[in-house]
Amino acid sequence: MNKSGQDGLVSIIVPVYRAADYIGKTMESVEAQTYRDWELILVDDCGGDESLSVIEAYREKSGARGKIRILRNEKNLGAAASRNRGVLEARGRYIAFLDADDLWLPKKLETELAFLQEKEAAFAFTSYEFGDEEARETGRVVHAPNELDFRHALGRTVIFTSTVMFDTWRLDKALIHMPDIGSEDTALWWSILKTGVTARGLDQVLTIYRRPEGSLSSNKAKAVRRFWNLLIEVAGCSRPEAVIHLIGWAFRATMRRL
Repeated sequence: MNKSGQDGLVSIIVPVYRAADYIGKTMESVEAQTYRDWELILVDDCGGDESLSVIEAYREKSGARGKIRILRNEKNLGAAASRNRGVLEARGRYIAFLDADDLWLPKKLETELAFLQEKEAAFAFTSYEFGDEEARETGRVVHAPNELDFRHALGRTVIFTSTVMFDTWRLDKALIHMPDIGSEDTALWWSILKTGVTARGLDQVLTIYRRPEGSLSSNKAKAVRRFWNLLIEVAGCSRPEAVIHLIGWAFRATMRRL
């Protein structure tokens, strides 16, 4: 394995698209981390709003401005390509993803990095809690299983992007590449797990997933089609296998929302 990243440095990658109302709070949650050896890579994806102005203003006043890097896409590329660009530019041994409207609790990096190192894992994720429009905790928690391999991942989408951390000394950095496909994050997890890697889960809430009231009802048919395509195109399931996994996924998704 190519040990090119700076040992101890966590590269935090945030794709930014029309996030002006949220990105300031998200950056605050990074700066509040108890673990201090990090760089924040914000990839501006040409959303046409004030996101870039908010980011630049925050960086200018921040005591951590030297750790904050801004990459600007020449045109809108989407979240997957923006994250991929961030991964290529990352200087750290460790890679963490964070969405532009989510929040980390102050000990997120410290706790997850210690867990990753203790387990000698290449890929870790944690539990998370749904937040409302203002990222206030709702009490609805998705718990991380102790571990997740490829076979068991196919019937559930328990890995949430803003909870993930990779060790590029244990996982080839080239594998951390999101494909241009619907539900690109799940496609990435499956692609990595398919190589034989097991993701280690920490059942501790360290991330708030901001989700406004009513967003759960958005286009369920589209979500089903995307998951079906993942099963066929990424997992390589036969149609009978895909039906079984789809039923399991739908059941768990329904129970999680109750």
